Amino acid sequence: MADEIRDNGVVGAGGAGFPTDVKYRKQVGTFIVNAAECEPLLHKDKELLLHLADDFFAGLKIAVERVGAREAVIGIKAKYHDVVAALQARLPKGVRIEPLGDFYPAGDEFVLVYDVTKRVIPPGGLPLDVDAVVNNVETLINLGRRQPVTRKYLTVAGGVQNPVTVCVPVGAPMRVAVETAGGATSEPYGILVGGAMMGKLATSPDEPITKTCGGLIVLPDHHPLLRWYRRDWKAIRLLGKSACDQCSFCTERCPRYLLGHPIEPHKAMRALMFAPEKEMLLVGTTYCCECNLCSLVSCPENLDPKNVCVFDKRQVNEMGLKWKGQPRGPHPLMNGRRTPVASLVRKLGLSRFRNVGPLIEAMPRVSRVVLPLKQHMGAPALPTVRVGQRVREGDLIGEIPEKAVGARIHASIDGVVTEVGEAVTIERQR
Repeated sequence: MADEIRDNGVVGAGGAGFPTDVKYRKQVGTFIVNAAECEPLLHKDKELLLHLADDFFAGLKIAVERVGAREAVIGIKAKYHDVVAALQARLPKGVRIEPLGDFYPAGDEFVLVYDVTKRVIPPGGLPLDVDAVVNNVETLINLGRRQPVTRKYLTVAGGVQNPVTVCVPVGAPMRVAVETAGGATSEPYGILVGGAMMGKLATSPDEPITKTCGGLIVLPDHHPLLRWYRRDWKAIRLLGKSACDQCSFCTERCPRYLLGHPIEPHKAMRALMFAPEKEMLLVGTTYCCECNLCSLVSCPENLDPKNVCVFDKRQVNEMGLKWKGQPRGPHPLMNGRRTPVASLVRKLGLSRFRNVGPLIEAMPRVSRVVLPLKQHMGAPALPTVRVGQRVREGDLIGEIPEKAVGARIHASIDGVVTEVGEAVTIERQR
């Protein structure tokens, strides 16, 4: 089965895109389904659980058998009563539901594992270190279908006419997903890829949708969040050096700090103020999960501790520095310091957008796809096609390099290869 998973190019369908066959190489006691989906305005996971339950449970069975888990746990927000009831009615033996609170970041792997098992993944560790494996809903649906991954489900929300969850070919331009949601409500607009909190700013609406994209947040060009994401390091650094008053709010709400990890964003801000730029080197910044709570919610000065931590941890990693202390254990006030998603929506200026995302399964017809050869953690795939070659949906176009960690890439439409480079471009023939 591991070969089939590898051959079909299955990776984690959100986040870094870790190759699933690699994740399943060890046996564990607990398999956890991450259905928390805590980014504001996103609804993909619950929609897939409601409408594609057959594929989901088929994939869950494959995963549980592959890792030899004694139990499987579906972590989903308790507020989704209809989804919980539908799942509860058909749970296989050995599978249970863990109701989660409506807070951010409930879907953070470390937070989810703690909420389900009460075990803390060690700093810099993996769920394997506490006898667990975690996958999200769409990854399991891709497993259950037992065919090459050529389609992508994602919620299109924010400033669109009809917020929806759509299915598009991998490599389709983001513009197609936006048009499927009725188009943007204002021009010009920007797109946050992946979510309002942990997303990245799209370079243009023609940027391709990859296997790991979970959502597109469309925003009017003047929206404060877009201004935030457009700030460069020079502005972030100067503001941080001039205005941080060391209140430590960023640390006190940090989800990894609350788990006992040695990450204290306020100390990174202190180092920014007093240390030379290339000598901050706080080893604790390595354990920042980049959830952005410190920057977008906690800081009363509108500073950016997250990006300061990210800047520093790159230097720490380049120098090979390692933290050698002992974790403190979960903070006694951890539950009281969690951030409700409703508060997050208000804080981010998203309250005016409709918070819905019904699934539209019918795929829009796409005439051209651009398939990056690196849509996953590890080495880029090596192209197996040439310009002018005809391909059909599901044909292999990118292979894993020998002895490398990576994932296969497959054609997502029928057509002709028109370009091969860091990505493979395929166009339909008229």
